Amino acid sequence: MAERTITVGSTLEALLAEKKYSTIRDILITMKPFDIAAEFDDMEDDRLPILFRLLPKELAAETFVEMDPEAQELLIRGFSDSELREVLDELYVDDAVDIVEEMPANVVRRILSQADQEMRKNINEILRYPENSAGSIMTTEYVSLRPGMSVGDAIMRIRRTGVDKETIYTCYVTSGRTLLGLVTVKDLLLAQDDDTTIDQIMESNVISVNTHTDQEEVALTFSKYDFLALPVVDAENRMVGIVTFDDAMDVMEDEATEDMEIMGGMTPSDKTYLRSSVGDLFKHRIPWLMLLMVSATFTGMIITGFESALAAQVVLTAFIPMLMDSGGNSGSQSSVTIIRALSLGELELSDLPRVIWKEIRTAVLCGVSLAAACFAKIMLVDRLLMGNTEVTATVALVVCMTLALTILVAKFVGCTLPMFAKKVGFDPAVMASPFITTIVDALSLLVYFAIANMLLL
Repeated sequence: MAERTITVGSTLEALLAEKKYSTIRDILITMKPFDIAAEFDDMEDDRLPILFRLLPKELAAETFVEMDPEAQELLIRGFSDSELREVLDELYVDDAVDIVEEMPANVVRRILSQADQEMRKNINEILRYPENSAGSIMTTEYVSLRPGMSVGDAIMRIRRTGVDKETIYTCYVTSGRTLLGLVTVKDLLLAQDDDTTIDQIMESNVISVNTHTDQEEVALTFSKYDFLALPVVDAENRMVGIVTFDDAMDVMEDEATEDMEIMGGMTPSDKTYLRSSVGDLFKHRIPWLMLLMVSATFTGMIITGFESALAAQVVLTAFIPMLMDSGGNSGSQSSVTIIRALSLGELELSDLPRVIWKEIRTAVLCGVSLAAACFAKIMLVDRLLMGNTEVTATVALVVCMTLALTILVAKFVGCTLPMFAKKVGFDPAVMASPFITTIVDALSLLVYFAIANMLLL
């Protein structure tokens, strides 16, 4: 794939230098919009408008949707009013909304001024819905049928209006905009008679989402039921649009990326890595690093508070990193597992007792296994092979007891915090590795020095 990309890119560059525009056009029309957009991203800014104008009108609009916002803005600023109008006429409403949301105010005003009245109305309507809601990602371009319409009339209506719709496979049956059911093109084609009415073959048990439903829940609905499209209704069950599968896929990708960034201790970013400047990376990373640095001071305060224990048994210091790392890793395992289950809708807060009981049993098994292995390692390696006489059986017992209890505490913290975070309205991903590790580090030290004080001092 890398060789092919380089070959196509270098070929386009060479043909541009020789001004063989017809050959370039012949090459581009054989490519998919996404691949064309990828090639355009690697082009110099001054060459981009030339290449874009070589595309047929429909392919140009599809490619425009796939391009990065920076490239889209560059093209819009270079378009004449008629060129911009042609591109907008070929866009679906949801794609136009996505572009408008990414553009600066002056570019948005120009886009809206060149859009036709219907497009402008639909864009403004969708923009009124809350960000990340079903209403904000839906399109108003769908096929609607009446319940008393015959199959023959329905097929004729699809042929007449379907060219402007984002999908025609699933058609929705409405009466006065109230959603009554749905029927697929397969149902229409396989109907026994063209005179059969739509209400005789439609599916009346329709799953829909509200305009204010969170987009992540919409994506989960697609995943659960394998829909190609999902109707969006208002509070009175009046149909206002549909969310298509490709939009749901984009939501899944965006949500997964956001969760990974949050779990990694970063503020989510809308830009790709290569398009993010050093300043952008700094702004997204420094707040979490500051917070975690300040919170980690509690660890230092705990160590300072137990200086007497460390002075009496200096050997205890050598095992602190191992205990803290083991606790942090154990807590991270639980938190990531629970965060994933929450994002998939597998868990609710009512499941917390079952989750805690399961994690406790898992922690006991893990803790006992690690403690046994740790005891053998301390006595064989640290005491016998390395000849460290300060490492006694009692010291080994303190370390291993701490390790077992730390695993138990870490898994309890790791499974409960994400669920409580979701309950109070926070993203559970916030309670991932960096945050959990900081908490567990402090708790593991408290356990360690408490046991050391009981058994060694």
